[in-house]
Amino acid sequence: QVQLVESGGGSVQAGGSLEISCTFSGSVYRGHCMGWFRQAPGKEREGVAIIATGYGGTDIADSVKGRFTASQDTANNTIYLQMGSLKPGDTAMYYCAATLYVGAATASYCASRPLKEYVHWGQGTQVTVST
Repeated sequence: QVQLVESGGGSVQAGGSLEISCTFSGSVYRGHCMGWFRQAPGKEREGVAIIATGYGGTDIADSVKGRFTASQDTANNTIYLQMGSLKPGDTAMYYCAATLYVGAATASYCASRPLKEYVHWGQGTQVTVST
């Protein structure tokens, strides 16, 4: 049973930086598409970053490109989201998610997967950006 556990959220002032992480367990790590998603109150869940754990490529949403980066530590089955130049609009609950095993997929392939294929979800970590 795949389990995803996020950590590292918190409160930060606008312009600041924050890193959140998500540790994967319960199955073979490499070979899943993994992603960071966020949801603000009253808004739909949106994709922020995708990581292809097989090849290691990433895909960053246009809304955060240039400010956010994603990475992975395969030795510890952990993905990271490094967030910089944070804005109040980045305030949301941030979730990591994983698809079923897809093998050696590229980031482009993972980014094209519909939300419903991300079947494993963490509990979420809150990020709050104040002015």
